[in-house]
Amino acid sequence: MSESGMKLVATRDAVGYVLCHDMTQILPGGTDADGNELPRYKGARFRKGHVVTAEDVPVLLSMGKAHLYVWQKRPGWLHEDEAARRMAALCLGEGCVAAGEPREGKIAINAAHDGVFLVDSERLAAVNSVDQVMVATRRGNFGVRAGDALAGTRVIPLVIDGAVVSQAEAAADVAARGPLMRVAPYVMRTAAVITTGSEVKSGLIEDRFTPVVERKLARFGVRVTWRATPGDNMDDVVAAIAEARAAGVDMVLCTGGMSVDPDDNTPGAIKRAGARIVTYGAPVLPGAMLLVGYFDPDGAAGKSAAAPQDTAGKRDARPVPVVGLPGCVMYNKATVFDLALPRLVAGVPLAKRDFVAMGEGGLCLGCDPCTFPHCPFA
Repeated sequence: MSESGMKLVATRDAVGYVLCHDMTQILPGGTDADGNELPRYKGARFRKGHVVTAEDVPVLLSMGKAHLYVWQKRPGWLHEDEAARRMAALCLGEGCVAAGEPREGKIAINAAHDGVFLVDSERLAAVNSVDQVMVATRRGNFGVRAGDALAGTRVIPLVIDGAVVSQAEAAADVAARGPLMRVAPYVMRTAAVITTGSEVKSGLIEDRFTPVVERKLARFGVRVTWRATPGDNMDDVVAAIAEARAAGVDMVLCTGGMSVDPDDNTPGAIKRAGARIVTYGAPVLPGAMLLVGYFDPDGAAGKSAAAPQDTAGKRDARPVPVVGLPGCVMYNKATVFDLALPRLVAGVPLAKRDFVAMGEGGLCLGCDPCTFPHCPFA
């Protein structure tokens, strides 16, 4: 018998052991002596990992299985299903639920509600660095809907030393740092759109930017409840931002005026309005000229979303995001705004390093047709 307990046993003595492989049953069909039809079947009657019961013994004998290769659990060793439950527990943060019992040693994790899926990438890598265990997730920082698949986990062998699972649990450090992942619900409900540009203010051209922004926000349940077209004058843009804040919206979006032309005053206006600037510029194409900042109720510095954390709280305790949108947002289906928006709407604080991390995968390939977000642009 091997260290982990694999051995050959008589079927009559196999109760309580774990099958090492699928057991195929063949039923040829036909009729019995009374003319009744008999079942016709070929397939796995017992799956690998099945724990043999007393009721199984006559069935196995009828299948011609007088002996079986089995595992016998030793003290401290875990069956794959038991180990999978412990691995799944590392993943069950806010909005994450196990999709039933283990199946063939695997457990799926699904979203319990709509929101943005957040993964602690560093700790996930630490867990997956432990031999013989694995957790696979979908890409983090994107929006998900209730019922969407988020992750799957299992151990590699049929049985595993419990110390290995304990090592994975130590790497996750759930007790001190929380689960590896969570779904942060969307908390923003209203937005202001400030459309800059003298050509829009004077009516020389139609504002086609605001409808695009409205559609993007609507996908996350956000309504545009306040609008302004202050032109290019910095004092007027600053005043419009102040009015938007006084209106009590959850987020402020300024469209246009983000490049280096002399009349492009949006970044300076946002800063003069009192925002804490997180980033002006991002390593993403399209969208390099994006600006993101916050109006902090208490002046506190923002924190990165790298480690999932609870952002629940009262509306007046949350920083109000302010975003300067470059013109590409109006023309391109997917831009840096689409990468940041799910976290913004969920009230997840963004820091400079969150935008720095967008550099890898931040080049949109302009595919036709566009399949974003199911593509490498992430």
